[in-house]
Amino acid sequence: MSENNQLRDVFDAIADPTRRRLIRLLAEAEEIPLHELTVQFQMGRTAVSKHLTILKDAGLVLDRKVGRETRFRLNASPLREIQDWVGFYSKFWSTNLLRLNQLLEEEEE
Repeated sequence: MSENNQLRDVFDAIADPTRRRLIRLLAEAEEIPLHELTVQFQMGRTAVSKHLTILKDAGLVLDRKVGRETRFRLNASPLREIQDWVGFYSKFWSTNLLRLNQLLEEEEE
């Protein structure tokens, strides 16, 4: 895991489509209260809250209390781990696609 002392693996946290959607919603807003997030899903407040806890354990979500309300915001820095991992393999695909392109050009000649 990264230097953030995360309790959960970032890859595990984003594996679920609901959590990826939560990340997207949080990325589009500065901060969102739990009740506003809940109305975006066909599940109860408790289920949404559990998904947010998983994201929070991975360091992807930060929360703060404002009165009786909990507001959430995205902390995108742990996503760099995923970007780095995908970046490594994009080099692999770029190299292989270049080779394929060269082979196809040679066949045309």
